[in-house]
Amino acid sequence: MKNRLRIVILGGSGQVGSILSRHFHAQGHDVVVLARSANLAQWRVVKWDTENLGDWASELEDSDVVINLAGRSVNCRYTAANRVAIKESRTKTTSLLGRAISQSAHPPRLWMNASTATIYRHIYDRPMDDQTGELGGNEPDAPAKWNFSVDVATSWEAAFFEARTPNTRKIALRSAMIMSPDRGGVFDTLLGLVRFGLGGAAGSGQQFISWIHDADFRSAIEFLITRDEFAGHVNLSSPNPIPNLEFMRTLRGAWGTRIGLPAANWMLEIGSIFLRTETELVLKSRRVIPGRLLEAGFQFQFPCWAVAAQNLIARWRATDNVKSG
Repeated sequence: MKNRLRIVILGGSGQVGSILSRHFHAQGHDVVVLARSANLAQWRVVKWDTENLGDWASELEDSDVVINLAGRSVNCRYTAANRVAIKESRTKTTSLLGRAISQSAHPPRLWMNASTATIYRHIYDRPMDDQTGELGGNEPDAPAKWNFSVDVATSWEAAFFEARTPNTRKIALRSAMIMSPDRGGVFDTLLGLVRFGLGGAAGSGQQFISWIHDADFRSAIEFLITRDEFAGHVNLSSPNPIPNLEFMRTLRGAWGTRIGLPAANWMLEIGSIFLRTETELVLKSRRVIPGRLLEAGFQFQFPCWAVAAQNLIARWRATDNVKSG
């Protein structure tokens, strides 16, 4: 990777965008975040219109990497209005970005577009890699309402790969849950359950959790930038997904508690209504492995959850102490 890259991140004000923006900025790269509001940051933030081409498109000229993370959070109830917003916030912005790149005089060399490991089917018996994994939809042992997430993911990738950008390499990032100590993230939420004695198994506890440590996520992004042979879709996940029961037991052990009340399916259904979310986020079995990264020799710093959980908790505590002080 050359000494200084020009990196444009759409949706860079969210958790994942902040992880990447902080990292690349600290390395001395020229980071530009396109966001719906131009808030102050250590890097340059440019306001963009998610509906129309505008001056923001000029930021793409002569850029090395564009990373599109834009999309409404799926942590909500899947009402009709929310379904439309979730899907269109991904497909329409991706298509708009494709138009902007196709009209660039000097388009970016690489376009990375967010996708999700949820695209794979609900499965227990074997892992899903990025070459032989089966896409989800209409599994007999999964609720029909889970098909929505697969529809969003496949439509999102279709919009991405249909964009005519012949001079730009493209990678769809099928990311598992990214674990970081940032407040409000998925790890913070899971740790909160453990801290209050609620971090037991969800449902049967046999559903697999696919995850990736934020340090490995950042390193994988860098790895993909430097390896020109990578295009298409790539799984970003730890090579060791584990069942929910083991995942939560390990997290409790890393925190230093044995108590973790389990939550039956009916309890999760009721709780999801009050929390305005969906049980799919915790009950769908995502057994995803990063086949292409492993074949290319990528080395994970945190391949196993036990060590990753200890590191994340230590960093979470350090951040909490800083804020408390």
